[in-house]
Amino acid sequence: MQVQPYLFFDGRCEEALAFYGKAVGGQVQNLVRFKESPQPTEGCGPNEPNGEKVMHASMKIGESLVNFSDGECGGQPDFRGFSLVLNVKDEDEAKRRFDALLQDGGEATMPLSATFFASSFGMLRDRFGVNWMVMSPPA
Repeated sequence: MQVQPYLFFDGRCEEALAFYGKAVGGQVQNLVRFKESPQPTEGCGPNEPNGEKVMHASMKIGESLVNFSDGECGGQPDFRGFSLVLNVKDEDEAKRRFDALLQDGGEATMPLSATFFASSFGMLRDRFGVNWMVMSPPA
């Protein structure tokens, strides 16, 4: 059994996939557009102007799989009540990934620093509003 996050970007999914590809080294494993659906869909349907929007995508980030969609394409993604945790190998990678996730409008909610449980730990909200915790193992 596995638990995998499924993030709905409300019309900004393709932009998010490109961003996370660069910021955290994510690799798209599969991508299906609304126009490719063999069944009728809600929201960004195949016959609507938004048929190019992403119905479903999965991205491998490290050893994890994260699922993505444009959802209903309303333009207002809302990511409250959870954080994605990015466990990295060392302090240098923690800084690099933390800084990359802050690009283009992200906001640090807790600066990256040493703690009693990690050699580096910090929290941020990226430009899409997704909350992240970045940490490297204790020294």
